[in-house]
Amino acid sequence: MRIGIAADHGGFELKAEVQKFLESKGYTVEDFGAFKMDSGDDYPDFVIPLARAIATGRVERGVAVCGSGVGASIAANKISGVRAGLIHDSFSARQGVEDDDMNVLCLGARVIGSQLALELIGIFLAARFSGADRHQRRLAKLHALETGPAKA
Repeated sequence: MRIGIAADHGGFELKAEVQKFLESKGYTVEDFGAFKMDSGDDYPDFVIPLARAIATGRVERGVAVCGSGVGASIAANKISGVRAGLIHDSFSARQGVEDDDMNVLCLGARVIGSQLALELIGIFLAARFSGADRHQRRLAKLHALETGPAKA
C-alpha cells in the first residue's frame, strides 16, 4: 500500500516518526512535506497536495499532522473524494474506515503522544471499508454534495 504523509511545523517531528514507522512495516511512503522545520509554514501547503494525491489514486491512504489536527482535517476535506477524519482514539480510527471509507487520518501532534499516534495509524491502515448498503448510501449522498450544484 502506498501511503502519503504531510505535516506543517506543528507536526513536523511526529511526521518523521510516522515515516520511519510506516517504512518499517513495509509501506511505500510518499512525503508531501514539510521538508524542513519552519514555524511560519502553513498546513494547506502540504495537506492539499496530499489530499489531491488521494483523490487521484496516486496514494491509497494518507496521514496528515498539524498541531491540533483540526486544520489538516479541514484542508484535506476541501478536496473532492477525500474523507479525512481527526482521530485521537482507536475506535474512531477503525470505524472511520469501516463505515465511512475514511482515506486520510488527521492527527494533532500537540494533542497526543507519538506512541498513540503510531498505534492509531496501524489501526487505520489495517481497517477495510465494509461496503454495507447503508454505508454506500451515505457515501453516495456525500459524493452528490461534492459534485452537485451548491444549494443554500
